Amino acid sequence: MAIQLFVPTFDIDECLHEVRDCLEKGWTGMGYKTVEFEDAWKEYTGLPHAHFLNSATAGLNLAVEILREQCGWDRQDEIITTPLTFVSTNHAIVLGGMKPVFADVDETLCLDPVDVRKKITDKTKAIMFVGVGGNTGALDEIAHLCKEYGLKLILDAAHMAGTKVGGQTPGNEADAIVYSFQAVKNLPTGDSGMLCFADEEMDIIARKKSWLGINKDTYARSSSSDGAYKWEYDVEYVGYKYNGNALTAAIALAQLPHLDEGNAYRRQIACWYEGGFAPHAEAVGLIPMAENCDPSRHLFQIVVNERDRLIDYLNQHDIFPGVHYTDNTRYRMYTYAQGTCPRAAYYSDHLLSLPMHLQLTREDVETVVEKVAEFIHGS
Repeated sequence: MAIQLFVPTFDIDECLHEVRDCLEKGWTGMGYKTVEFEDAWKEYTGLPHAHFLNSATAGLNLAVEILREQCGWDRQDEIITTPLTFVSTNHAIVLGGMKPVFADVDETLCLDPVDVRKKITDKTKAIMFVGVGGNTGALDEIAHLCKEYGLKLILDAAHMAGTKVGGQTPGNEADAIVYSFQAVKNLPTGDSGMLCFADEEMDIIARKKSWLGINKDTYARSSSSDGAYKWEYDVEYVGYKYNGNALTAAIALAQLPHLDEGNAYRRQIACWYEGGFAPHAEAVGLIPMAENCDPSRHLFQIVVNERDRLIDYLNQHDIFPGVHYTDNTRYRMYTYAQGTCPRAAYYSDHLLSLPMHLQLTREDVETVVEKVAEFIHGS
């Protein structure tokens, strides 16, 4: 049987129960379950605000746009970011009217605070930190840099659902945090995300902008006491159709109770991989986790030579790994920054994401390790 990179696991009975509740009540759009999941997420993370959206990408777009407008940044002011991420991270900066300035990564694949400091200019307004694979990297040092220079901190936590540091959800130092509950994430729903602003006013604005700029959503109007006039609303912004719906929120509610247990098993899988690769340490590099971090382990990545040939070899043995990520400065629209982040460029050519999901067995992991070792010692 093939060993896939990602396979989501659902509590099917509980998902169907939650979805059925929506269908029986006739409420499948925004509100009701979305509000319930927002409250559950705030309780789980300890964060003050949480707005459920149709994707993490929508959350990133709103985070940059609202911070720029509310902080009075000029268009083409700069946000320092990583080139080793999915393109939605950096597209959000461009769509928000800002310029991405790329800083290099460290051995955790997250932003290197030493290089970040070098890239700060008078035009720098924020830092976009991506927790690759659920790792927190040097997040604390980046947060200190933000305080030192008076910068905003946006945490792209797409991989970080359930990551803990010292038993607590990281990110209280961030101005905005964005989570993903996309189809193969640790808390899978099909597609959705959560935007968590530290500032209440920005949370309120996000709720309006995610619903076409309308100041009162359909759920609020349905529960309004305004009588015959509860259908009335005003439009305060040019907004978007970014809102989440009750059906995906229902799935999220069913999945949330399993998140910590699932992440613990992911960490066990990572331990099996690490033990298996220990005899091959000279040929297989491993990505260190930040100190005191219990990562979500959305990814398990290795650093190898002849990465593309290894992928072909594994595919021939029904093992299907992935690559996270291509150095974004190689994409046409970001080539202005090529050559500015040599470590990210190196990792882009040598990183391999091995299968990581809850349906993997120890035997599966041993098979993957065996085939990687065969290739390394036979090539």
